[in-house]
Amino acid sequence: MTRYRKQDPEITRRRFINAAMGTTATVGIVSLVGVLGTANPIFRLTRDKMPPVPGDILVHAAASQEGNPIKVSELSEQLVRAWPMGKAEDGSPLIRKGDPNNVLCVFRFPKGQIVAPTNLEATIDGEIVAYSDICTHAGCSVADDDQSVGDMKCPCHSGQYDPKRGCKVIGGPPPRPLAQLPIKMDGDNLVVGDFFLEFPYPFLTEQEWQARITAVKSQLA
Repeated sequence: MTRYRKQDPEITRRRFINAAMGTTATVGIVSLVGVLGTANPIFRLTRDKMPPVPGDILVHAAASQEGNPIKVSELSEQLVRAWPMGKAEDGSPLIRKGDPNNVLCVFRFPKGQIVAPTNLEATIDGEIVAYSDICTHAGCSVADDDQSVGDMKCPCHSGQYDPKRGCKVIGGPPPRPLAQLPIKMDGDNLVVGDFFLEFPYPFLTEQEWQARITAVKSQLA
């Protein structure tokens, strides 16, 4: 495969945490993900915090199925949240959920619906596509849009994305699309084909993202 090429002004960190603790469970969880994603003054790169690495298996992130490999038959136009699962230093399975920004969303659309600017070479048969599930605006976890099947909407500030078109922004304040993750099939498993094609949240520049990739490769060498 070819080489694929802060704090939100509306809400203070204290108010954001209070909102996360005081609202419904769903909004609380996604808001807390945003808080954890930005409140990271001291970061030590460990294997559980590494971003999705080539060869990682996509497993369910939902509590009821967490750690189970995602099956193609479970995918649809509604997002399935996933964690990348790699290996610990001793070779045992390791879910990379030490950094909440690693949560992913996976979709399966009918043939022909996924179009540019999606990188079709980074999808599975032009039908299955994966992205970072972390909003590029304030770091919340993005959900299905309940008003438009097949689209995504962030519950924090109503940012909207179209996963059929490279997760481009179609509404609200996000500054850029969700980063696409190259995936492929390995037997019955969905696995990571390469690092994110674009810099994902919370990275602010491509240079920062490339530096992280270099650090990951160095540790795994």
